Amino acid sequence: MKPTIRQSVTSSPRFSPTIRSWVTELAYIEQMRERDNDRTGLDLTVKTKTPGFTAVGIFLLFGAVMASLAATTLLWQGTRLDRLWDLNPMAYKQLAPLGTRVGIFFLLLGAALTTAGVGWFRQRLWGWRLAVVIIATQVLGDVVNCVRGDLLRGGTGLIIAGALLLFLLQPKVRAAFA
Repeated sequence: MKPTIRQSVTSSPRFSPTIRSWVTELAYIEQMRERDNDRTGLDLTVKTKTPGFTAVGIFLLFGAVMASLAATTLLWQGTRLDRLWDLNPMAYKQLAPLGTRVGIFFLLLGAALTTAGVGWFRQRLWGWRLAVVIIATQVLGDVVNCVRGDLLRGGTGLIIAGALLLFLLQPKVRAAFA
């Protein structure tokens, strides 16, 4: 059987005692990590190309497009884009009178979602944190909807956003961000 690098380094007089000691210590640390992973079942390596990881990034960017589109139709009312509100006429009835004030909010939301999406795909810690804050805010809004009596919309949103938040807070997902 071929000797391991550790065995080659620690048994060779070519390397200083310090180097041999470091190699032994690193081998021990690696051995403990493997043992802990086997015992706990936790594998802290994350495959960032998994469907869940990609889906969250796409979700953030899709939300950015939708928020920007809503901002555009609220800031510049009376365009052909207003027909898109036929998909949710009740929301338009509530938001249209607020016009510019709400339009600017949706524009900021679109920028925040874009930033979170870019940070997510680049695996930046701030991207993960921003995504968590945005989704946690959505969960809070869904709770408020439930308290106000809109149980169908609030409950559905709470289940979806809550599941997404639980996904984001998993140690494996968090470990993917430097």
